[in-house]
Amino acid sequence: MTELTHKNVNAEIASQIYRMRTEAGLSQRELAKLIGTHASAICRLENPNYNGHTTAILNRIASVLKKRVQVRFVTERADDNHGESLE
Repeated sequence: MTELTHKNVNAEIASQIYRMRTEAGLSQRELAKLIGTHASAICRLENPNYNGHTTAILNRIASVLKKRVQVRFVTERADDNHGESLE
C-alpha cells in the first residue's frame, strides 16, 4: 500500500467515526465514556492523520453505536492512486 493510500484509509476511518458519533448525537466525551476511554482518544481517532486505529477500539465504538466493523481485502491495481500524485 502506498503512503498516500494508507493516509486515505486513515482519513476514511476518521471520517466514519466522526459521522457515526455525530449522527448518534454524541460528543467526543460521551462516546469516550461509553467505550471506557478519554475524549482525547476519540479526538485522535477522528484525526485523519492518525494511524493508530486498532480493531479492538473500532469494535468497541461499533458496539456502542450498534454497528459492526467490516474489513475487505481487494486486489491492487496499477492505477490505485486514483489519479493522485505521489510527489
